[in-house]
Amino acid sequence: MKTTFEIPNPIFRRAKSKAAEQGIPPRQFVTEAVEDKLKASLRSGKKPWLKGLGKLKRLHKETQRVNRIIEEDSEKIDAEMWR
Repeated sequence: MKTTFEIPNPIFRRAKSKAAEQGIPPRQFVTEAVEDKLKASLRSGKKPWLKGLGKLKRLHKETQRVNRIIEEDSEKIDAEMWR
């Protein structure tokens, strides 16, 4: 299928240069790039936000410690002072 896309000049120049380095026409380079992008989206699944899930688990104890300090300090507040 023949179609037209608008690609920013800097990106097109880089793609054309990479295609030349690989000894393939720019058309083939772009086709392969689109195929790679489509394969990657299939591998990542339908919920890309899941990739980051659990990455901050190591901070759980620190979060509990900070919350405990806040709670302890808030108990020291003199209610009369804030009236």
